[in-house]
Amino acid sequence: MKVLVINAGSSSIKYQLYDMPAGQVLAKGSVEKIGDDDSKLTHRCGSQTTTREEAVADHKMAMQRILEILVDKQMGAIAELAEIATVGHRVVHGGEEFTGSMIVDDRVLASIEKFVDLAPLHNPHNLVGIRAAQDKLPDAIQVACFDTAFHTSIPEVAYMYALPYELYEKYRVRRYGFHGTSHRYVARRAATLMDIDKYQFNTITCHLGNGCSMAAVRNGRSIDTSMGFTPLEGLVMGTRTGDFDPAILFYLADKGYDMGQLNTLCNKKSGLLGISGVSNDMRTLEQLAEEGNPRAKLAIEVFSYRVRKYIGAFLTVLNPLHAIVFTGGIGENSPLVRKLICQDLDHLGIRFDAQANETEKAREKTISSADSDVRIMVIPTNEEEAIAGDAFELAAPVAKAT
Repeated sequence: MKVLVINAGSSSIKYQLYDMPAGQVLAKGSVEKIGDDDSKLTHRCGSQTTTREEAVADHKMAMQRILEILVDKQMGAIAELAEIATVGHRVVHGGEEFTGSMIVDDRVLASIEKFVDLAPLHNPHNLVGIRAAQDKLPDAIQVACFDTAFHTSIPEVAYMYALPYELYEKYRVRRYGFHGTSHRYVARRAATLMDIDKYQFNTITCHLGNGCSMAAVRNGRSIDTSMGFTPLEGLVMGTRTGDFDPAILFYLADKGYDMGQLNTLCNKKSGLLGISGVSNDMRTLEQLAEEGNPRAKLAIEVFSYRVRKYIGAFLTVLNPLHAIVFTGGIGENSPLVRKLICQDLDHLGIRFDAQANETEKAREKTISSADSDVRIMVIPTNEEEAIAGDAFELAAPVAKAT
């Protein structure tokens, strides 16, 4: 079965075409800067990569371009679109309604739309991607894979806020958590690498990128996570605040900030960008810090310190702890950040190997010392593979029945 995985963002669509159940990637790529005159499609099939630059007006046109190149005689991976039996879509927010991936029907679409208020930067674009795929591939089974689903196992004691209970009853204000597909993938991959049954495995997973979150995984299930009601809570991120005193917002409102300005400040002007004043890109900040920029150095240290604090918090609810896993663009590629987070944790049985941390020989690697009680691992996330697996598992019985 051919499964197309779609990850639709505000101005981009990433895609991968899989041959399932083998899990073979037939083609992959992205359309970036959707809505701009200098939109760019990058497509890879086998050993060949091509780039096409042209204006792509909207997500519907972007889907058209993706499907065209998938059947292109020179760069395509399939002969005709009818070969695509299933499309798996990343959807950020599924609220309390979805504990796993779902075949898309009118009810699922209505629920995704209902949760737009909870993920205004993500769910609208996820919906556009689904509807564009429905329009261009009407015979394919559409599957929604929710970032929140993995965290629906979090117990009430961890997801409730100390707000008036009626806010939960009326508006479902609670901790939801995000990046669930990534946390699930790396937790299960780590269990496999350590030869421990996934439902007996305890780990702290650290998804560190422009958006960042951590999860405490006990017996293979999420029991706590750093993100909350929205993806704003928790760790310092590229442009998001993470945890801070909410009374700051009241104070700034008294100073004349309106709701729109406060939203933009917290989501787009804070985090690494806000502290450094120059960039939300960790690579840029590391270079500037090395050159002596004090605010770039401070941003890196604040970022790392927050992760370190959450490791300490999650240690108290995981006994025993088998592993700490780093993933995401920063988690996978920044030895400096991993060092700042993990050094001097010997008193907790977490012993860091600085030399292994610096070695770039393998994408998957262990960076703890041989005598560490807790394995520290770097595992590249593969949300697309997880989505393809879910989509195939749900769609295969339906396809067989028809």
